[in-house]
Amino acid sequence: MKCYLAQALSSGYKDSAVQLLSRYQVSVGDSIKITTQEGEISGVLMPRYESASKDYIVVKMKSGYNTGVEIAKIKSIEKLDSARPQPAPSPVVKPTDNSKPKISLISTGGTIASKIDYRTGGVRAALSAEELYASVPELAGYASVDPEVLMSEYSENLKPDHWTKIAEKVAEKASTGKYDGIVVSHGTDTMHYTSAALSFALQNLPIPVVLVGAQRSSDRPSSDAALNLLGATIFAAGANAAGVFVAMHATNSDETVACHIGTRVRKNHTSRRDAFESIDTKPAALVRDGKIEMSGVSLPPRAQRDMVVKPAFDSRAILLKYFPGFNPALIDSVVDSGYRAIILEGTGLGHVSRDCFSSLKKAVGSGLMVCMTSQCIWGRVRMTVYDTGRDLLDIGVIPLSDMTSETATVKAMWALANSKDLDSAKALMLQNIAGEISAAIPV
Repeated sequence: MKCYLAQALSSGYKDSAVQLLSRYQVSVGDSIKITTQEGEISGVLMPRYESASKDYIVVKMKSGYNTGVEIAKIKSIEKLDSARPQPAPSPVVKPTDNSKPKISLISTGGTIASKIDYRTGGVRAALSAEELYASVPELAGYASVDPEVLMSEYSENLKPDHWTKIAEKVAEKASTGKYDGIVVSHGTDTMHYTSAALSFALQNLPIPVVLVGAQRSSDRPSSDAALNLLGATIFAAGANAAGVFVAMHATNSDETVACHIGTRVRKNHTSRRDAFESIDTKPAALVRDGKIEMSGVSLPPRAQRDMVVKPAFDSRAILLKYFPGFNPALIDSVVDSGYRAIILEGTGLGHVSRDCFSSLKKAVGSGLMVCMTSQCIWGRVRMTVYDTGRDLLDIGVIPLSDMTSETATVKAMWALANSKDLDSAKALMLQNIAGEISAAIPV
């Protein structure tokens, strides 16, 4: 009985839960059937989340989802099968078939590299790049994968310094000539910022660099991690294209992965597996049933070329979203705080209220680069249509066509760090460097 008490306590259970589990001599990992006042529940006894109510025990059902069972309503517990000792994990065996394309897999963290954490009830970074590789054995059929952990960070924690670190590592791998493609596993929340950063930092890439993430962690039955990683690897290994891309589910079903251009992609849903969409263009390709279907979007082919590596970023750029009631003092505060660039996310064709004009004149006069994007998802800024836009142009606000506000913010940081003066930075903002400005917008 003492061993069951100790096991229950170590699994996070307390008080009446410990007594209940000890009475029926069940342990975490046992397959059990619980009879309650409302019916029967069968499943595997799971550890208790540290912050969860002490009045429940947790059971993983056959569906793969967890449910809490209120202790006060439990009439009896029957052990169906004891937890079996888990064998020591086999060492990861990498394929040595030299006929397969060679892929560098760089792990940076995020949900794709996460498991459920029963201390908090959330997910935590747990999987290494090698574990990712081992968890998707189908990868061996398409490529020889060389995994490496660069960092283990949720993407909301990433800063421009991290973009520099990732860019330098990708450049190091790409310059060896050993790899047919590079895959970077990454958290989804800011993955489109990183893909834009790599697009500007690494120009004339000879091979595809594909960022990949997951909306749902690898140990959930609804996880999209395996298909996304497989699709990213297939594209990186076999597509006749070079540059930076993002590979994620094309639809909410487990059939197709879309590969988006790194500067033209945006996360448009909090939790759907097809959260990422190409903006004002089509995805570069779809990966379906192990095959690559190129969309016809113009891309540079993979080829030996002189890569240009400019991985520096100046974080003194800020994104300001205009809204009715926007206080112009916010612009004044940005100027006084030492920022060097403002990306405005204006309404419609690129407008903010006349109340902001005086503060914008001060910003431009103080030597800040002020650029305009639209808070509309699709379409192009056109500041010559209405007098508000023309007045903003006269002040010195720079229209950025259909560049997304996220890409524009990243590009401003990159332009500031890689320009000798303000005029050079402005010229870079208007130059189409990595497909961030569309020549034509689909109707």
